[in-house]
Amino acid sequence: MSTNVPMPLAPLPSGLTPWPDEARARYTADGYWDGRTLGRLLRDWTASHGRRLAVVAGEERLTYRQLDQRADRMAAGLVDLGIRPGDRVVVQLSNTAAFPVLFFALARMGAIPVLTLPAHRITEIGHLARLSEAVAYVVPDVVSGFDYRELADQVREQAPTVAHVLVDGDPGTYTALASVDGEPRELDDPDPYDIALLLVSGGTTGVPKLIPRTHNDYGFNARASAEACDLDRDTVYLACLPVAHNFPLACPGMLGTFNVGGTVVLSPSPAPGDAFPLIEEEGVTHTALVPPLIPLWVEAAQWDTADLSSLEVLQAGGSKLSEELARTIPGALGCRVQQVFGMAEGLLNYTRTEDDEDTVAITQGRPMCADDELRIVDADGHEVAEGATGELLVRGPYTLRGYYRAPEVNAHAFTSDGYYASGDLVRRLPSGHLIVTGRVKDTIDRNGESVSAEEVELHVQSHPDIDRCAAFGLADGGEGQIICVAYLPVKDGEPLEVAEIRRFLIERGVAAFKLPDRLMAVDELPLTAIGKIDKKVLAQRVPTA
Repeated sequence: MSTNVPMPLAPLPSGLTPWPDEARARYTADGYWDGRTLGRLLRDWTASHGRRLAVVAGEERLTYRQLDQRADRMAAGLVDLGIRPGDRVVVQLSNTAAFPVLFFALARMGAIPVLTLPAHRITEIGHLARLSEAVAYVVPDVVSGFDYRELADQVREQAPTVAHVLVDGDPGTYTALASVDGEPRELDDPDPYDIALLLVSGGTTGVPKLIPRTHNDYGFNARASAEACDLDRDTVYLACLPVAHNFPLACPGMLGTFNVGGTVVLSPSPAPGDAFPLIEEEGVTHTALVPPLIPLWVEAAQWDTADLSSLEVLQAGGSKLSEELARTIPGALGCRVQQVFGMAEGLLNYTRTEDDEDTVAITQGRPMCADDELRIVDADGHEVAEGATGELLVRGPYTLRGYYRAPEVNAHAFTSDGYYASGDLVRRLPSGHLIVTGRVKDTIDRNGESVSAEEVELHVQSHPDIDRCAAFGLADGGEGQIICVAYLPVKDGEPLEVAEIRRFLIERGVAAFKLPDRLMAVDELPLTAIGKIDKKVLAQRVPTA
């Protein structure tokens, strides 16, 4: 595909690559963009649902009115610190009440949160602080034995623009986030067409990129997601993934739940020991997990005594959910499964309530919005035949037109007419539902054939003695790669031999060039900060042959 074409629009001073004037006018006229900032949205939600419970986080319980008031006071405190509209603030908080308060405080006074994840360390945080020229960094004190204040020391050494470190908890030598408080005052609304927040790209290689989301497009993202997922004021959403991630933040997540007047319950982790009691105590109706975590819930539900009967929907996204696991969830957890295929860059696809069982099990949903424009193309950028596999290109009212301060990346990641090249390999059914078959870059070049790692994984995982696995390429000493598979065994026992797996796959009719060359039993499949299997780490653990 030829995408090495200069972008047609130069970024704004804020770093946003804008939508063309025609698209901006159309998305506004059609009601996708309503001109409200995220801070204004909280004001409107409070007007409608002020006395209703908005947030549960440990011992803290905030109504919409209390959340709104605390955001006002913190916004004033941030202004008193000298933080100004347009300033970037790196936010690395756990799932506590401090997160929504700070998020809306920043939105209200026009500063831009750079939303990072608890698992990020100096490599990622230092890079993001420098890239964004952040003026402040917000962290917890100590979580799971890790002292984020020490990380802040390192960040300040690498990013001299960071003038303020705000700590949720014991501040040590820094400033307590709880002390950032001021008398509420009238503040100018930021431009709803400009950047509201910066999300972190989810790639597993190279330095992370920043994804600019505007007030207009992200508000629509949350609102339309809530509608696609049938949320209402009785929804109780459990955010057990890091809430700073796009999935639990706005797909529909925290913001989508607020949009309908529901309640968001923040869990410290997705571990069944943390999440299951909250489901029972708070009457949780909806939650979201990445597929590698779902088997843990399925297993725990067999012996845990917590009452999970309130749970109506488990969303699965972030990586592909296998058909077998999708069909297992309703019986094991007593709830409906909803497949979600999306990206922090924009496009979201959901299976819907009206979809039949097979559609939910085998597809990753259909686009959320009627004006999501999708193209599925081959390596030369030509449209593939209907039903054939190709790379997904997309543009629309909530899909970005350029990464933040990344002109070289943008030259390759976007077509000249504004389509984002997702890197996802998909095929489209006549119903519009998509089946994800892999990644353009998550392929293995074996003997001149491009092998989808995800396809190999789906075949290998069908072996009765294998629970989960990850396939990846290793250099074969020449120009190509061999196929290596790391796997979690179903039970203790002798490690499987690669010859046995090859025989098993041959019997399944798998082509010879897709058969694994190396097999490695592991105790765990390491995850990236957003819950995807970290194949780079696995490759480093392969014993020398």
